[in-house]
Amino acid sequence: MSVKAFELVPAVERDLLMGDKARINIECIECCGKHLYMGTNDCFIHHFLLDEVTSSKGKLTYSAQKLLHKYLGLKKPVAELRAASALERLIVLCDGIVFLVDMVTLETVPSAAGGGAKIRGVTAFCVNENPVNGDPFCVEMGVISSKKRTVQIYMVYEDRVQLVKEVTTPEQPCAVSVDGYFLCLALATQYMILNYNTGASQDLFPYNSEDRRPIVKRIGREEFLLAAPGGLGMFANAEGVSQRAPVNWSESVIGAAVSFPYVVALDESFITIHSMLDQQLKQTLSFRDGHILQDFEGKVILASTKAVYVLVPLPLERQIQDLLASHRVEEALILTEGAQQNIPKDKFQILHKRILQQAGFIQFGQLQFLEAKEHFRKGQLDVRELISLYPLLLPASSSFTRCHPPLHEFADLNHLAQGDQEKVLRFKKFLISYLGEVRSTEVANGCREDVDTALLKLYAEQDHDSLLDLLASDNACLLADSVPWLEKYHKYFALGLLYHYNSQDSAALQLWIRVVDADLQDSTRSGLYEYIVDFLCSCSNPDLVWKYADWALAKDPTIGVHIFTKRPVSKDVTELNPEDAITYLGKHSQALLLFLEHLVLERKIKKEKFHTHLAVLYLERVLSLLSEAPADEERLTRARERLQALLRESNLYRAQFLLGKMENCEQLLLERATLHGKLEENDKALHILVHKLKDFSSAEAFCVWASSCRDSAYQQQLFHLLLEVYLDRNLPGKSQAAAGGGELEMAAVDLLNRHGEVFDAVRVLRMLPEGWSLQLLRPFLGRAVRASMHAGRTAQIAVGLAQSENLQLLHDRLKDRKKPIFVSEKKGCHLCHNTFSEPDVVCLPGGAPVHTHCVAQRVRDSPTKRQLTNSSNHT
Repeated sequence: MSVKAFELVPAVERDLLMGDKARINIECIECCGKHLYMGTNDCFIHHFLLDEVTSSKGKLTYSAQKLLHKYLGLKKPVAELRAASALERLIVLCDGIVFLVDMVTLETVPSAAGGGAKIRGVTAFCVNENPVNGDPFCVEMGVISSKKRTVQIYMVYEDRVQLVKEVTTPEQPCAVSVDGYFLCLALATQYMILNYNTGASQDLFPYNSEDRRPIVKRIGREEFLLAAPGGLGMFANAEGVSQRAPVNWSESVIGAAVSFPYVVALDESFITIHSMLDQQLKQTLSFRDGHILQDFEGKVILASTKAVYVLVPLPLERQIQDLLASHRVEEALILTEGAQQNIPKDKFQILHKRILQQAGFIQFGQLQFLEAKEHFRKGQLDVRELISLYPLLLPASSSFTRCHPPLHEFADLNHLAQGDQEKVLRFKKFLISYLGEVRSTEVANGCREDVDTALLKLYAEQDHDSLLDLLASDNACLLADSVPWLEKYHKYFALGLLYHYNSQDSAALQLWIRVVDADLQDSTRSGLYEYIVDFLCSCSNPDLVWKYADWALAKDPTIGVHIFTKRPVSKDVTELNPEDAITYLGKHSQALLLFLEHLVLERKIKKEKFHTHLAVLYLERVLSLLSEAPADEERLTRARERLQALLRESNLYRAQFLLGKMENCEQLLLERATLHGKLEENDKALHILVHKLKDFSSAEAFCVWASSCRDSAYQQQLFHLLLEVYLDRNLPGKSQAAAGGGELEMAAVDLLNRHGEVFDAVRVLRMLPEGWSLQLLRPFLGRAVRASMHAGRTAQIAVGLAQSENLQLLHDRLKDRKKPIFVSEKKGCHLCHNTFSEPDVVCLPGGAPVHTHCVAQRVRDSPTKRQLTNSSNHT
């Protein structure tokens, strides 16, 4: 695809060169700074001064002034000119002779004494632009001899030339270019690279010099451009390797030059310009009768036989902008990146970023969002440039203004989408994605408020799931801009989160309560009531808790009470005084009950007031259910179970106070029995259980429960008391008649048979009526006999062990008495290592004496008491 990279500007017009002489033709040219030299077919050298003139519109033109012309006197065309500015000499090839000419006077330089200034038999030469000789007043030159297959290396001085090297080639060379020690040669049938210092050579590719004029052009350090078969321009480095792809020019190319990043080629009718970066043809200029194309210090000069032109490159930025204007994004980026080596680093970075940003907006407008995002990222785009395309997304307080000159041609999103709502939606989805990625990166530095506010507005408008995530995390959304937007789209829960983030918890709660009460409509959050309760649970402001807890409790006391029961314990959350909470919950009976259960049963707070209060509430609940007609047996059973469990497990409530509240309630006999048990009135409790309830299993369970934390003697006493209640015949007439059927006697038998190990068998036998059958008591008696035998035998074993221990002690004492124990003030105790001050000692097994107080301490502290207690006390 074409791009205008160069303009062809006349430099020396035909009339200025030849006047009225029609047969004069230009054969060669050389340019050194502003000085232009031309060799003609009539053996003249013409010297012109070229001045660059820039018009008011910025267009570059050239003004040529002829300074001098000189006839060389050889009657042959001037074949080649090369300037050696350091020597102020022109190197001239004419009629097969190379000689030196003064650059100012154009006079031929005479030979110096002892050396010549001419080289004869030359077909072509070139100057080494990367010389290996360090002398600044010396020019290195490669020369092709016409008579033998050699290339000669000369040193050119101000008034002489000196041969320093002669290199033989496989074939007669016809073109040469030199870089350092490397010669790039066009032979008769091929190109080759030759190192004239080491003699190493590398064949490149075949080429027939008879069919086409060879081109060998040095384009950079150790890199050459060659005309290859098939109309290709090939690149080759000093190792013979092509590191660039070839350009496809015409078969009839007669000259080539490089003006980075372009390769300029001249054929019979056209100038073609290819990019070295992507090898594409970028521009074609018509140019007839051209036969010379050279580049001089970055300036590309062409010549026909009658006139000279300069190929002026357009500014790189203009070329890039032209490509971008044509939406040729990739070409523009390739050109920008390829031009990096020719632009100062700081300037290139600024240019490159801007081009990337412009490219991103072009692809953004074409809905190529992935490519646009990548270019925005690489170009470090100020994200507000993108946000500003979307109406009303930037906060009203934003000070952002768009870049000038602008990065794009779009007014806003509406202009870009042209009313296509599907496109608008796609653009908004892209912005959501892009802002979500960059908001936590360096791209958003300095404009976080603008980014987060714009993202919030997009989330709200598009009903996006990430709205709540944004507001629940660290964000910089501006409250003033966000409130009307969230209200517009009925995002009241999200607005509450924003209020909370901005430390306006009261405003958040008021808003959420209106949603729960259906004053406002927002389906964003299901279970908002539970969320409010959780919010109040963790609220660090106790005033807000007291203010809004009443609403939550009125809504649902079982959930609302979580404000008090599930409040976390942390330094950030102020703990509520339980007594204050109880007072506050006084008008919410169900919530009060749940809160007291939390304090007593879950937190295990050991406070009589709380335990008594909970028991009273349980009791009132039971009494209330009992008063209903008909009674709900299932609810009543559950209520009584909770009351009974508390009465059994707690030791902190006021038992006498509770007993007074249920004293006249014959339906709560079991609870009364439990309270009597708490008051150590076990006889009253058992009387209720046995004679009023006739619940013998509960009576036995009462004994087990009441003695569970007491010693065995208390347990035995309690079971004996129950047995006495069963066997007591001194009952009122009515009770005695009820018991006459043997119910109590059978309960007594069952008690003995089940818990026989608890009773004192002798005492029981004395209590039992004489008429009872032993067969009834067989399990009890069998267990009692076994227990007695076991106790007797255990006692016998203990006595035997004691006797054995005593015998061993006597044996040890006898052994110790057979030998003396020496104690002196110089001898130390084996335990404390202090000396003895009195004769009373204890002798350890083995005869080691120790202080009496040391061994007493050792017995208390050490598990090995037996050894010490078995030691003898001997002075």
